[in-house]
Amino acid sequence: MTTNRSRPAGRPATIPDVAREAGVSRSTASRALADYGSVSPEARERVRAAAEKLGYRPNLLARSMITGRTHTLGAIVADIQNPFFAGVTRGITDAARAAGYQVLLANTDEDVAAERAAVKMLRDKHVDGLIVAPAATTETGHLAAAHTAGCPVVLLDRQAPGLPADSVTVDNHGAAQDAVRRLLAAGHRRIALVSLLGSAPADDSADAPAAPADPVSTGLERIEGYRAALREAGLTDTDTYLRTGTFHREDPADLTAGLLSLPEPPTAVFATDSMIALGVLSAARDHGLRVPDDLSVVTFDDTDWARAVRPRVSVVAQPVQELGARAVQSLIARIEGTTRAPEHTVLDTEFIDRESIAPPPGT
Repeated sequence: MTTNRSRPAGRPATIPDVAREAGVSRSTASRALADYGSVSPEARERVRAAAEKLGYRPNLLARSMITGRTHTLGAIVADIQNPFFAGVTRGITDAARAAGYQVLLANTDEDVAAERAAVKMLRDKHVDGLIVAPAATTETGHLAAAHTAGCPVVLLDRQAPGLPADSVTVDNHGAAQDAVRRLLAAGHRRIALVSLLGSAPADDSADAPAAPADPVSTGLERIEGYRAALREAGLTDTDTYLRTGTFHREDPADLTAGLLSLPEPPTAVFATDSMIALGVLSAARDHGLRVPDDLSVVTFDDTDWARAVRPRVSVVAQPVQELGARAVQSLIARIEGTTRAPEHTVLDTEFIDRESIAPPPGT
């Protein structure tokens, strides 16, 4: 029978409060709320009604100490402003919710120190596992430590050699090679690549460009695909039109402007992501060049703006939401105890040929 005693105003409802309201023992209320053990349908319904009436919310941390699970996943992405990572995050949250998990999100801004802090914070929150787009290829000791401590890690978009973790990517090398082949097929020989690869060294001078301290695997693979296509076409010089920089140090528009100022400037540019492509288009406009009449442009990643601008931009489209969903599936499998060897899942890309490729000017 329901008692008339009430909890003090302003204090969150507890299991004893729910038990009193439902007229059952504390142990019965606990079993009914956690869905375990033997509870009659009538008692279960009374407990749930009492919990709803009192606004009871379970203490997930306390429950995790009993079950070993919080049903939360940590997602650490490199740049949430990048449309690629926004789409991937949507895939992660949708797949996690469908599987009964919630997601805690952290953004590193391509900074390894921020990534370490995010890993610590999420582990302190007792997430069941981590999905990480690592900001570096080799500085992954914090990820290895999480894995060793029993917090499964799945790498997203990027790989880290030596880290025994599942990873989900696309075939960056093959997709880049295919994109450059299409520019070659259109008659281009002076083909540039513009990319940002990683963070600057911690002790680097801010006055001069620097090579990335630890380039991420995705950019390196796309550069190798670019070089492979050029060599395949008999073009042995793969460096003249290659421009790379570090995140937050070099502006893709400035890198492109340097290329367009060469005595023999490129007639085509391959951008390794959509944010870089915006810089390429900005530099082309500043130099009075028309796309594709004066300069052909191709980029990784299909975005709303790539379809909206005129001419529409040809792209290497990645299955962004599927990348996130597959990472969740791999992580949950680890959480549930699979002991198979680490797997690298490679998803297909699609080249979407629009209006930004034309023969070189003067041909």
